[in-house]
Amino acid sequence: MTKALEGVRILDFTHVQSGPTCTQLLAWFGADVIKVEKTGEGDATRGQLRDIQDADSLYFTMLNHNKRSITLDTKKPSGKQVLETLIKQCDVMVENFAPGALDRMGFTWERIQELNPKMIVASVKGFGPGPYEDCKVYENVAQCTGGAASTTGFDDGPPMVTGAQIGDSGTGLHLALGIVTALYQREKTGRGQKVLAAMQDAVLNLCRVKLRDQQRLERTGVMEEYPQFTEGKSFGAAVPRAGNASGGGQPGWTLKCKGWQTDPNAYIYFIAQAPVWGSICKVIGREEWITDPDYATPRARLPRLMEIFATVEEWTKTKTKFEVMDILNEYDIPCGPILSMKEIAEEPSLRETGTIVEVDHPVRGKYLTVGNPIKLSDSATEVTRSPLLGEHTDEVLAQLGYSAEAIAALREERVI
Repeated sequence: MTKALEGVRILDFTHVQSGPTCTQLLAWFGADVIKVEKTGEGDATRGQLRDIQDADSLYFTMLNHNKRSITLDTKKPSGKQVLETLIKQCDVMVENFAPGALDRMGFTWERIQELNPKMIVASVKGFGPGPYEDCKVYENVAQCTGGAASTTGFDDGPPMVTGAQIGDSGTGLHLALGIVTALYQREKTGRGQKVLAAMQDAVLNLCRVKLRDQQRLERTGVMEEYPQFTEGKSFGAAVPRAGNASGGGQPGWTLKCKGWQTDPNAYIYFIAQAPVWGSICKVIGREEWITDPDYATPRARLPRLMEIFATVEEWTKTKTKFEVMDILNEYDIPCGPILSMKEIAEEPSLRETGTIVEVDHPVRGKYLTVGNPIKLSDSATEVTRSPLLGEHTDEVLAQLGYSAEAIAALREERVI
């Protein structure tokens, strides 16, 4: 079976998380991703958060599957020549250097176009053009500047970042879409182009419902689905933090389940969806709410949501989160257990679908990783291990046309 991106060659100048997320996804779809790393050092994450001495960390391995690694000193003239050859023979360059780094290396957009007019140059940056474009950004900075932190957490607490890597991995996913789009357009124009994904922009895109709410708040001065409305609090000028409220038209909250006193994840997320309100009332033994004018309609329930959730919680606390889910699903009541990472790692169905994959590594042994979250029916993903540092240097250079003698000379010069 052919792969969706088979025949596409990616020059991967990325490191840490945002860029590698992008290039790993492209590799899973069949692209030949050549990861260029600094001679003798490699990607910084190879040694970060290391759990096995002298082995590549999980931080690195879980972001660099299905790639080939070469080492190259691009500061040396012969190293620059190798890079020029790579540019000529690749389709896409992906980089997440600090702003201006590629230009300082001598590889401006104009120079790259001279070498390969069809080259697509894709970049992750912290900010787009503007007053902050030269600032360095990491995951949590992106969450804070993109609108996530100010709207995450509880109203009486500080802004919070989320455990999901929406700044790094989220931006990498956005960039991958931009690259595939540019490749498609190149089929029509024959030209390469620049693709930019700014981390602030990507986070904001994922927080678009909060920008929606900001405009609603400015127009009406109130948002009835927010817990502040239920609690009789006044709204300020900006969208407030809403705890575990659903953020949409379907009111929801996190409820305790049996064992919550000792298990920090003995909770379930419950949604009081209007079409199944009657079933909810029957399940929790409050059938009188079906016809009670204070509870019978969604609008009537809005100022009483926290009371309703507290009542449902008295029922959920008598059952495990999985028992609650089984019962509610019989009535099509939306809900979901709070799953710990341990529970997710041990879930058989996720192994069967390839969402959780066991990979064997020659140094660290077997480990679990997240597989391709996007499943194509005609381009199945086989997750292969991450490369050792410089593992494919000779192989790639030979494919570029370098003889064994030339490769040996580059190694003698410590270019590779």
